[in-house]
Amino acid sequence: MPSKNLFFIESLGELYTDVQSSEIFSDSKYFVDCIPKFSSEEILSKYKTEKTKSAFSLIKFVESNFIQPVEPVTEYTSDNKPIGQHLHELWNVLERKPSNAGGTLIPLPYPYIVPGGRFREIYYWDSYFTMLGLQVDKRIDIIENMIDNFAYLIEIVGFIPNGNRTYYLGRSQPPFFSFMISLLSEEKGSDILLKYQSALEKEYAYWMDGEKLLTATNNQHRRLVLLDDGNILNRYWDDYNTPRPEAYIEDIHIAEKSTADKSTVFRNIRAAAESGWDFSSRWFKDEKNMHTIQTTDLIPVDLNCLLLHAEQILLKIYSIQNNATLFQSFENKIEQRKKAIEKYCWNEHLGFYFDYHHKEKKQTRTYSLAATFPLLVKIASQLQADKVAHIIEENFLHIGGVITTMKKSNQQWDAPNGWAPLQWITYKSLKDYHHVALAKEIKKRWMSANETKYAATGKMMEKYNVMHVNAKAGDGEYPNQDGFGWTNGVYLKMKSE
Repeated sequence: MPSKNLFFIESLGELYTDVQSSEIFSDSKYFVDCIPKFSSEEILSKYKTEKTKSAFSLIKFVESNFIQPVEPVTEYTSDNKPIGQHLHELWNVLERKPSNAGGTLIPLPYPYIVPGGRFREIYYWDSYFTMLGLQVDKRIDIIENMIDNFAYLIEIVGFIPNGNRTYYLGRSQPPFFSFMISLLSEEKGSDILLKYQSALEKEYAYWMDGEKLLTATNNQHRRLVLLDDGNILNRYWDDYNTPRPEAYIEDIHIAEKSTADKSTVFRNIRAAAESGWDFSSRWFKDEKNMHTIQTTDLIPVDLNCLLLHAEQILLKIYSIQNNATLFQSFENKIEQRKKAIEKYCWNEHLGFYFDYHHKEKKQTRTYSLAATFPLLVKIASQLQADKVAHIIEENFLHIGGVITTMKKSNQQWDAPNGWAPLQWITYKSLKDYHHVALAKEIKKRWMSANETKYAATGKMMEKYNVMHVNAKAGDGEYPNQDGFGWTNGVYLKMKSE
């Protein structure tokens, strides 16, 4: 992983840990987004000298040695504009131009859309759902710019990180790159698939790294697990086992409550961050408390469906190229993964898909919208889809859309919250399997929740309380954010359907 010309916040040593432990900033992400005015060596040397003085102030030291993050100045307000006009205009507000500002930000060559709020950088899986709205608004130039940025990241760091920050270089996010290039190919033709072939192959190799190293006695490597029957499936992971810099003190507090080795707790927290569902009872052993987090022990059904989609797009590319050898190889990979998802994640008795605990050799019993992903990639039978649809209608559908899980755990990826990406995936999956009335009901309720909140606040939110639409969504690591890239994208896409 290249480090040339990149700044890593950990290079500030004891200053980094002292600032993040002191909680002088209400948001742990604030300091790690600051830009140092001097070299790490110079700042650290000054810190060691000055902190011994009686009048020393940590916050004043930071203010003197760092440029603090600020939101770009904008005069834009919604001013009671119709929601559609607001969203069309908001793309320009959320767009960021290429910048070599420094600090932990990894510079990108092309303009991109940020989610909004405290999220000052591009995010991986957010971007696909943002692109759905950009497609509706015919901003194909921005879609292509963003995909080119992701291809650039794959080239320079070997994968698409969580976001373009150096503190995200241990992990990725749900792999939607194949969906992005498929979306762009709808606008520009199948040559687009060939343009990004190399990038997609490299990303797929990242997720499959270590496949040939797996043995019966060494059955785990990074994002891969070899199961007893010889099948290989994927899990979420992070290459580091330390507190996340952007949530340092929070992670320390969680690890203190656990009886597990702290490095294992940190790794599992980071792996859950890679899932995008940070955080959910889905990842907790007791389904209640975060200190029981066990992410790397689980085979997530949604992750494996996303990788199956990458295999499907690669198969399409090899078909276009008449590459019989790779076509056959990926046909086999797809069939193998499809059967493995069926075997390990489908529960015929309960009529639902679940994650698989590869150490305990059994499915979890967390009902979540991850169960819609086999429908998204069209590997569920109609009968399976019917059963999933029934459970969603009976247990997940509420006044403002669908909840993420059926648990209320005080985590933001649990009830009562609903999130744009999962509303879209659930809507599209059910519609594809002919549950049109239910899909339309989800769409209607979700859009109404967006419209209700917009009428009251003039803002689009990152997440919504879909059980009580007039209540504020909450829980989890940070306050609800407004902006908001993927909510805007999904709303526009649904409105256009």
